[in-house]
Amino acid sequence: MRPDDLFASQGGLATTEQLLTAMSYRTLRRRIRDGKVIRVWHGVYADHPPEVIDRLAALDLVSGQSIVACMHTAAELHGFGTEVDGRIHILDPGVRMRPSSALMVHQRIGAPLKRIHDRLVTAPAWTAVEIARTLQRPRALAALDAALFKRCCTLPELCMAIDEQKGRRGIVGIRELIGNVDGRSESPLESEARLVFIDGGLPVPEVQYEIVDRCGKLWRVDFAWPEAKLVAEYESMEWHATAEALRHDRMKVARLQECGWMSIPVVVDDVRRHPKELVARIATHLNQRTSLAG
Repeated sequence: MRPDDLFASQGGLATTEQLLTAMSYRTLRRRIRDGKVIRVWHGVYADHPPEVIDRLAALDLVSGQSIVACMHTAAELHGFGTEVDGRIHILDPGVRMRPSSALMVHQRIGAPLKRIHDRLVTAPAWTAVEIARTLQRPRALAALDAALFKRCCTLPELCMAIDEQKGRRGIVGIRELIGNVDGRSESPLESEARLVFIDGGLPVPEVQYEIVDRCGKLWRVDFAWPEAKLVAEYESMEWHATAEALRHDRMKVARLQECGWMSIPVVVDDVRRHPKELVARIATHLNQRTSLAG
């Protein structure tokens, strides 16, 4: 069998032994050097840059059985990964598989499973709670928010997963945090900012609040305190750095001002480095505008 046919028959993957039936060791070395064959794991190669699903399939070849993904790998497959983690996380397959800088093997007996992309992974609610248990509060809230935002699970399912993981490290903190979860948050930094507001004692804002301007155009803002006609908008450097985004933001602020709304920009340093100052700034405007409205 030709190498290309071998790869094609196995989803673009092949073991060293299989490849050596189709080419010489020298040819294999040359293809690896030229980037035509890419090492995925020891003894398993791909004919294309491997994605997460390819890396899992390559582990199937290594272990001789279907691997079950968990933690950050499962979250990525479900579509709500919020943490950068290049490692592959799997449930212990019951055969010797040594953890490495690229592979984490977990013991999770009884974890509920769901099939996605034709592969078993830990269920979304369980996955979100398990990840959240390992994170600081702001990122934990972001992980839980993301699972709801992507509609991978419901709030009752998250609560059930918390009960299922009773007694495990970090679960008490997640149980205390669950009342603040909101699936309307569209980014992890929005979740972090909302927790800063809550921890700072501000009134809980409306999330993704909609305002119609005098021209009939609908605008949606990240956070709003309607009684004070005050909004706060998280401005990411990536999203708001283009000329088009800048024009959009300025028009948005101007249109909202015409309707009597005040907009407070929020950047990452406000949330992570100066949370007390951010809370004080918003509290001052809330008090002033509420007094004026009264």
